[in-house]
Amino acid sequence: MTVLTEKAFHAFNEQLPGRVSLPGDDRYLAAINIWAKPANDVAPRAIVHCPTAGDVQAAIQVARDRDLPVSVRGGGHDWAGRALCNGIVIDLSEMRSVVISADRRTATIFGGARAADVTAVTDPRGLAAVAGSASAVGMTGLTLGGGYGPLIGRFGLALDNVAAAQVVLADGSIVCADPANNTELFWALRGGGGNFGVVTAMRHRLHDLPSVHSGLLVFPFSEAKVVIERCIALMGVMPDELTAQIGLVADPNGTVAVMLIPTWCGLPDQGEAQLAPFLKLGTLLAGKIERKSYGALLATFDPYIVNGMRAVMETCWLPALDADSIDTFISAMETAVSPGCAIVTHEFKGAASRVAEGASAFGLRRDHVLVEALATFPDRSNMMDEARHRRWARATRDAFATALPGGYPNLLDRNDRDRAASSYGNNAGRLVEAKRRYDPDNFFSSAIPLPALGG
Repeated sequence: MTVLTEKAFHAFNEQLPGRVSLPGDDRYLAAINIWAKPANDVAPRAIVHCPTAGDVQAAIQVARDRDLPVSVRGGGHDWAGRALCNGIVIDLSEMRSVVISADRRTATIFGGARAADVTAVTDPRGLAAVAGSASAVGMTGLTLGGGYGPLIGRFGLALDNVAAAQVVLADGSIVCADPANNTELFWALRGGGGNFGVVTAMRHRLHDLPSVHSGLLVFPFSEAKVVIERCIALMGVMPDELTAQIGLVADPNGTVAVMLIPTWCGLPDQGEAQLAPFLKLGTLLAGKIERKSYGALLATFDPYIVNGMRAVMETCWLPALDADSIDTFISAMETAVSPGCAIVTHEFKGAASRVAEGASAFGLRRDHVLVEALATFPDRSNMMDEARHRRWARATRDAFATALPGGYPNLLDRNDRDRAASSYGNNAGRLVEAKRRYDPDNFFSSAIPLPALGG
């Protein structure tokens, strides 16, 4: 850090006491300990802790004055490590308030709130804001890129449920984006990620949801083909209120199993009957179907999200799950390079597929399946170990012959702009124009990849 820059940060800290953490500080170390730890050596010059939108404005000004890159840390959950950069990290993790409107139809969710912060407020009231699949994930980052989750068939993506957003733009101004104000920004935010500003608050629609029925069901890997085939057949005839995740995962000893998480979010008195067939797909080794809160469902994956782990991921969209994709799942896990390798799917159906393609920046509005080939490993692993995991993930993705162009932007690597262009489809050009309008010098360059800006 240059002397001038260090002086600037100390002056900033005097202006806003307690807001700036420098290398070596305990708060600094806690802020950079994210899921997943970046593969490259990223050493932020400073972390600026921002409990208010005004603090974000000040952080942007410091970065501009010193010509430093910025990144935004919300929940800190991003396998590609985009929350960190070698400049200034705008840390929103103290913005965790969730405020329900008087009419109970919306909730204002601040920029650092995680799904668990939301369900802590909504569950006791029998309400739900559409989130992802894990309670530890930050709501803002998840929503800006998409937001697949167990409520998708009934209520759509998380971004389909955004009614408004407060945004600090690259020039430091604070604006509201909604269907009546800054409409092009509102359109671009919903799918284009954090490319246009720092979202310090969002207003989400709420839904009546007193409970769900779900369970994590485990079947032997030896029955994988039959179990998954039967599961796919069930999924094909189920209503929008039922979704199912399919996973192939290993325990610490390397024993692979089939993991199914069916979820019913319709009328509670129908839950057990709707999910009962999933218990009979094969030899059930563990798990049961039970009624639970939405927050309890999202906490299912919490034990597997351990900050400081390294991770590599490859992702693709499949038009549907079929015999060939099942064979690819099985083959990939038979050749897995460590117990940290896993394959997980997410459904896209129902309400999400009925949204018009141009209604938001999110590009693929047809029934499909999102596939994640994820490999996690300890931070102490060497470069050769990382390379082995990376090769496994890429080979798994490449093996899906029927994959659709592009992929889920929230899960694409920051340099994967060619796939990003395909991901946004007919929305790509409009999205690029929005970027030129709201962030012409690409100040927010650490966000999810957009199609190349061109000339």
